[in-house]
Amino acid sequence: RNMSSAGPEGRKKMRECDGLIDSLVYYIQGAIADHEPNDKATENCVCILHNLSYQLEIELPESYTQSIYMQRRNISSHDKTPGCFGTRSRKVKEKQQDAPLPEEKSSPRGVESLWHSTLIRIYLSLIAKSTRNYTQEASLGALQNLTAGTGPMPFAVARTVVQKANGLPSIRTMLHVSHPTVKKTAVSLLRNLSRNTSLQSDIAREVLPDLVSILPESVPVSDIACETTASICYTLYNLTQSSSHNARLLLSADGLPKIIAISMNDSNMFSKASRAASVLLYSLWSHTDLHSAYKK
Repeated sequence: RNMSSAGPEGRKKMRECDGLIDSLVYYIQGAIADHEPNDKATENCVCILHNLSYQLEIELPESYTQSIYMQRRNISSHDKTPGCFGTRSRKVKEKQQDAPLPEEKSSPRGVESLWHSTLIRIYLSLIAKSTRNYTQEASLGALQNLTAGTGPMPFAVARTVVQKANGLPSIRTMLHVSHPTVKKTAVSLLRNLSRNTSLQSDIAREVLPDLVSILPESVPVSDIACETTASICYTLYNLTQSSSHNARLLLSADGLPKIIAISMNDSNMFSKASRAASVLLYSLWSHTDLHSAYKK
């Protein structure tokens, strides 16, 4: 567990170690099957997998990136902007999100397991069944890592979490735990998931009222609570930016007074939370059909 946080070279060596990832996954599967999701070894295994999934898309061996990104290249070949990180139109982005990964192997080995639906379901199972904060946080964090990029892999993992594995109810529960870093990681995961336009209606329906309910009445004092508040605002921004329906949902959940209060930061430092709330307010105002409702 300590070695898995040793940086890119350490992660690379551990991902390449024959049988290591398979053994970790095997152990966790056994713990879940034996109804023992709270033992210390399971926590260690999940924390290692969490660390090994960090920067995975960037650090994948070339043989994987070639097969995964072949479809992306085909999609963007008609786009005038060179490279993977140029400005793209909404249509191109949506096409990228719809591009499937190469067909999943039924028996993944080694590094292939890290983004496979089997392990995604294991993480969601641990989130639902474990009561250990570190295990919950590491499971959420691994999913956050896997959904963090802009390529086809993060979007495919996001679709698995939301649509194939029905993971939103378990993630929603984590929004209401008292442990601040578990809550923060759950919100960060939802922020990543909410970037996927094809999942936004599902996410809004399942968790938008919960996100509004955990917003504070003003800018929180602690750094971690401030970051969590900013992440909530950016998640709500993603969900409402192009959906008047979702903006109305936010309004009916009494989110607007909270967002206004958070945006009006009295301190000299313009905090992350205040900035995020201001960006969200600006976006909400773009729904002209809701102006009269806002004014009320």
